[in-house]
Amino acid sequence: MSGPQATARAIDAMRRGWPVAIAGASGVLTLLAIESADPVRLAAFDTEGSAGVLLSAGRAATLKLANQREAAVPDAPVLVARVAWLNFAAATALADPQFDLATPMKGPFRAIAVPVADAAAAALRLARIAGILPAFFVIEGGQDADNTHALSIADIDAHEDAGRLAIATRARLPIAHAEDAEIVAFRTPEAAGEHVALLIGAPDGRPPLVRLHSECLTGDVLGSLKCDCGPQLDAALAAMVADGWGILLYLRQEGRGIGLVNKLRAYALQDQGFDTVDANTRLGFAVDARDFGVAARMLALLKQDRIRLLTNNPAKVAALEAAGVEVVERVPHALPANAHNARYLATKRDRTGHQL
Repeated sequence: MSGPQATARAIDAMRRGWPVAIAGASGVLTLLAIESADPVRLAAFDTEGSAGVLLSAGRAATLKLANQREAAVPDAPVLVARVAWLNFAAATALADPQFDLATPMKGPFRAIAVPVADAAAAALRLARIAGILPAFFVIEGGQDADNTHALSIADIDAHEDAGRLAIATRARLPIAHAEDAEIVAFRTPEAAGEHVALLIGAPDGRPPLVRLHSECLTGDVLGSLKCDCGPQLDAALAAMVADGWGILLYLRQEGRGIGLVNKLRAYALQDQGFDTVDANTRLGFAVDARDFGVAARMLALLKQDRIRLLTNNPAKVAALEAAGVEVVERVPHALPANAHNARYLATKRDRTGHQL
C-alpha cells in the first residue's frame, strides 16, 4: 500500500502506539511515538536500549541544547543520544512541556547527527498531521515486525496534496445572518475531517468578500475569551451580508494546524506565562502550521480566482496569490480586545505580522 492510504494507516498506527517506518533518500527510520507508547512497548521496540530521542529544534532549544544551529527552524529534527537514565519516563519529560516545571531536567543532553534527515523531518510533519507531540524513539533501519507500518515521504506529500480535495456535496443552509446561504462540503478520500464553504448571497460580477477561518472549537462553539475567533467568525458573516456577496471558508486546521489537543496544551503553557508563539515552539511545532493551499483549491472548485480577502494576516494573502488566486483587496478585520485575549492579539500583531 502506498500514497495517502499508507499515510492514513501510519497515522492510525502512531496514535495506537505502534511503530512506523519512514523511508528517506538515504535509508529508513523506524519510529515509536513517545506520546502513545509506554514502557512495555518501548522495551519491545528497542530491545538493546539504544534508540535515540527525536525532537524538533524548537523543543531542543527549550531544553537548552544550545549547540543546535538548527534551533532557528522550530520544526527541524534534532536527535538526542540515548544514555542509561533516558528511560521512558525521562523521554516523556523531554517530549511534553507540561512536565517542564514538575520534572527536574536531567542532563546534559548530547545531540548527535540525525541519520536520514529527510525521514526525520517527515516524522515531525507526520506527528503534526496526527495531532500528537512531535517526539519519537528512533532506530535507524527497518523492522520486520508485523505491526510496523511503512511509508515514504512521497506518501506524506500525497496525503497533504490539496489538489486531491473535491466537492462532496452542497445544500441550502439558512443561517441567522442569511436565510439564503448555501453550504458546500469538501473532502479527500483518506482525511478524517471535511472543510466547508458558506456562500452568502450570489455572484454579481464582483470579486467576492472571502474570509479564511480556521476551525476553533473553543472559540467558535464554546465562546472562549482567550482568542477572537468566535467574534471574528460572526463579524465576517455580518460583513458578507452587508456586502451582498461573500464566501466563508471554514478550514479544519484547529490550533493553527497543530490540532485540538495540542492547542489546549499550548493554552496550558500560556497559563504559565508563555505567549502563543513561544507555546507552540515549546511544544515542538512551527508558529503556524496551517496550509492555505487548501483554501486556494476550494476557491478554484468554486470557480473564484479573484477575491477580496477579509484578513489582518499578510501570510494568507501571500499563500493564496502563490497558489494562483488574485487578491484584489485586503480588507482589514479588527475587533476589540477583552481582558483575556489582549496579550494574544498583541502577540499576533508584534510577532506574527498581523496588520490592520
